[in-house]
Amino acid sequence: MTSIAAVILAGGKGERLGGVNKALLTIGNDRFIDRAMAATASCAPRLLAVGHAPFESPAGLIPLPDLETDYAGPLAGVAAGVEYLKDVQVDLLFSLAVDTPLFPRDFLDRALPLLETAPAVIACYGEQDYPTNAVWRLPALKGLPEALRKGTAPRSLKRLVEALGAVRLDYAPLNHFDPFRNANTPEDLTFLRDLEARDTRG
Repeated sequence: MTSIAAVILAGGKGERLGGVNKALLTIGNDRFIDRAMAATASCAPRLLAVGHAPFESPAGLIPLPDLETDYAGPLAGVAAGVEYLKDVQVDLLFSLAVDTPLFPRDFLDRALPLLETAPAVIACYGEQDYPTNAVWRLPALKGLPEALRKGTAPRSLKRLVEALGAVRLDYAPLNHFDPFRNANTPEDLTFLRDLEARDTRG
């Protein structure tokens, strides 16, 4: 049986939203972090990449600061997860951006068959790639923490997936809206809340 760990990427500063902790934003009756926890419920262990910011981690999540390197952002969060898992017996790492509150619950089920022939599977909607939302074969990432320490790692997850030859999982044929859209701005947040309300009403 394939074992899957998860890392929720929650280290962003939310600067375009006024410096808020995006994990604590709400949509419907849920906080973003609660939705991320629901999306990763089948994974163990579940890690919370917090960057260099203080964060009171909810029960069930293991908080992880970034490694002491000059890298930051989602790539650093994934690397921190890989470092934590180096002595843990798991096969895959599922990374999820905390500000993706409409993330599809069937993503893992659709991604796993693609991993039979790929080192990683990333979420996509049409031409838009979301490498923060991905499933990674851990052996493909085992050298990432040390590469960050040496300064030889790619500078973004986008460049990392290009180097690995990751496979795209496109939800455009499956969804009438982009389920991977992030809440980066007040306009994004309003759009996502309106979309959630319309979808809930049917």
